[in-house]
Amino acid sequence: MTNVSSETNMSWRKVVRSGGKVPAFSGKHYYTVDLKGRIIIPAPFREIIMSHYSTKLFITNAPVDQCLCLYPAEEWNKLNDKVRTKPSSDKHVKFFLRRVIASASEIELDKQGRILIPASLREDAKIQTNIVIVGQVDRIDIWDRTEWDKLVDLSQIDRESMQEGLAALGF
Repeated sequence: MTNVSSETNMSWRKVVRSGGKVPAFSGKHYYTVDLKGRIIIPAPFREIIMSHYSTKLFITNAPVDQCLCLYPAEEWNKLNDKVRTKPSSDKHVKFFLRRVIASASEIELDKQGRILIPASLREDAKIQTNIVIVGQVDRIDIWDRTEWDKLVDLSQIDRESMQEGLAALGF
């Protein structure tokens, strides 16, 4: 099933997960952060959250990127369950716990479809005013617009290597 919104040029598709079909977060949206640190969650993403998840969300640092990750509580719980199966003495697990789990904040959508990003997380991700909200299948990433533009600048990547790597993964 494909639903395309002409306003945002965003589409979402159904993906199969254990237990059934869940809509995937996909698409990118350009927004601004208000003076209180709030952002509007794009309507297509709100629709997925409201129809398939609770309104409880978790926002945290990305493990290695300079952005924030927003998880529906149900997806956050799956991530925590996965973390619990890993050896806590492993240096990679320790880093993940310190960078991602320790910085997480529980938040909720308000009646206007906004969330408040804690100041410490805005600082960690260097989020200023202009942002990009990006669907990542089971989560939503929030990037400072300048950082996002640098990340996706095709002139900055080895296209051949990237194409080969994606082909090896079946894309």
